[in-house]
Amino acid sequence: MSAIDQRITLAVLAGGRARRMDGEDKGLITVAGKPMVSHVLDRFADDAAQVQIIANRNQDRYRQLGYPVHADDLEGFQGPMAGMRTALAHCTTPYLVVLPCDVPMAPRDLVHKLLEQLQATDAEIAVACDDEREHSVILLMKANLTDSIDAFLANGDRKILLWYNQHRVTKVTFAGQAQAFANINTAEQRDQLEQLLLADKDS
Repeated sequence: MSAIDQRITLAVLAGGRARRMDGEDKGLITVAGKPMVSHVLDRFADDAAQVQIIANRNQDRYRQLGYPVHADDLEGFQGPMAGMRTALAHCTTPYLVVLPCDVPMAPRDLVHKLLEQLQATDAEIAVACDDEREHSVILLMKANLTDSIDAFLANGDRKILLWYNQHRVTKVTFAGQAQAFANINTAEQRDQLEQLLLADKDS
């Protein structure tokens, strides 16, 4: 059982268009018997003092999961940066951890390791990586970066990596765990991930 950290708010991003999934609301796609977003919440909600879901459609269905739901303050599906900005606007803790709704097998010690390394390196943002690549939308940040995101978006920028470069960033590597960051963009990937989740549940 994880220990609730009173310094952390968890925000699960479920606000995208999911173009590669024929526009389906990715967080509500059933995987291994429940909506994909529920896997993420079940895995990490106990790590945080507060939990919020960022969703631009089907808000009533997301609210049925028992957590506050917020739509992007900015119109037009402006991507994960807009979702992060919305999450910060509703964050009352010193730190915000951000997870997309389609990483139901992210490492269970994710939040702890991100916070531990952020504090050890005096960084403002800690980003998760595996041996193969960086996962730019899986991160923990200090909650005082709202003005920075506002300025970045107002300038017409959307690429998270460009925003990172304006801040002290530490990259937290989860060695040998690339599979844990598997997400869903196709029906085939959904079926593959379902088998992994069922195996994980049985182990």
